[in-house]
Amino acid sequence: MAVSRSWMCAVVLAALTSLGTTVPATASSSGEPFLHVQCHGTESVTYHPGVTFRARKVDITTDGRFGSCADSQGKVTSGSYGERFTVFAGCNDLLDGFEDRRTFTWSTGDTSVMKATGTSTAVAGQVVTTIKGTVTQGRFRGRTVVQVVTVPQPELVRCLTTGLTGATGVTTLAIT
Repeated sequence: MAVSRSWMCAVVLAALTSLGTTVPATASSSGEPFLHVQCHGTESVTYHPGVTFRARKVDITTDGRFGSCADSQGKVTSGSYGERFTVFAGCNDLLDGFEDRRTFTWSTGDTSVMKATGTSTAVAGQVVTTIKGTVTQGRFRGRTVVQVVTVPQPELVRCLTTGLTGATGVTTLAIT
């Protein structure tokens, strides 16, 4: 299985961020500083009505908060994002790929709009979603973004009854 360079960078950055280590900015071939932002925080997801094994329309709300960001320019220190959308899904197909636009609001007061694709996998009772894209508007325009969200799903037995209604997990973000 081929592993993309962007994904490997995200894994390395996530590991470094969790260890409290920052990656220094480097220079590009033109001598300009290489812009780099790395953030970590949490994402909460709610499902209404609860997701069961029987597929149905489900409203999904995400609320992401980056409590800590390291910016090679020293400007962005935190950020947030939130979305609401409706999908036709059940517990068996929550892992389908998707395309989306995600807007990040930064501590500086400005925003970045990312055009993204995402995939999810289930690993040891948690859903790991990798979102990759490019900033199309605002701060960091033209830069590559990789976000990894890991959300534990400890109450999957609810798929058999009232449905899975939400979870909270960790997220990392790298902009290069």
